[in-house]
Amino acid sequence: MAIRELRYDGDPILRKQCREVENIDGRIRQILDDMMDTLHHTENGAALAANQVGILKRLVVIDYLDHTLKLINPQIIDSSGVQECIEGCLSFPNRFVKTIRPQRVTIQAVNENGEEVILTGEDEMAKCFCHELEHLDGVVFLDKAVKDTE
Repeated sequence: MAIRELRYDGDPILRKQCREVENIDGRIRQILDDMMDTLHHTENGAALAANQVGILKRLVVIDYLDHTLKLINPQIIDSSGVQECIEGCLSFPNRFVKTIRPQRVTIQAVNENGEEVILTGEDEMAKCFCHELEHLDGVVFLDKAVKDTE
């Protein structure tokens, strides 16, 4: 078990675009395992993108709503609907904002065994997919915040 150091607000790596993974090997699987260990070791975490632990690779781990996923090169291939969300992020402790996200999102990725997977998430899972995949492009949830109209 290896716990990686989380990167926080102000760290420039959170704004960098992650590179595609070309070869899935033992090193990539170890990074995914370390990311999952880090996620499990961190309070209130649902998912983690690689740049949140200082790695500029297109890797995401999710352990949320009965889904435990290790995703390589994930991308959104379809989305529909609209939902209002409240979001937070492990890299921005104690910050929460309202966002507008798709209600349903379908992603395509490769798992740690090199197999293509297509997954569809609705509601909270759709929000999670959007949030994490945006991290891989250097976009953070604060960029998606909408003003409270109440």
